Amino acid sequence: MATNKRVFTLRLSDEVFDKIGILATKEHRSMTNYIEYVLIQHLEQVEKEKGRIDTGQSQ
Repeated sequence: MATNKRVFTLRLSDEVFDKIGILATKEHRSMTNYIEYVLIQHLEQVEKEKGRIDTGQSQ
């Protein structure tokens, strides 16, 4: 099934890349999935504290 997701590149130092890899492994996730999970969790936390972020798109 096709997904409608945008893709972008992250420029990370080797140390940060390695740390993310370690955390992803501990959570039994791929690095990509872990980064996505962390970003979504952060967005939810910010919106809980500061209100919905309006992107101009209907949901």
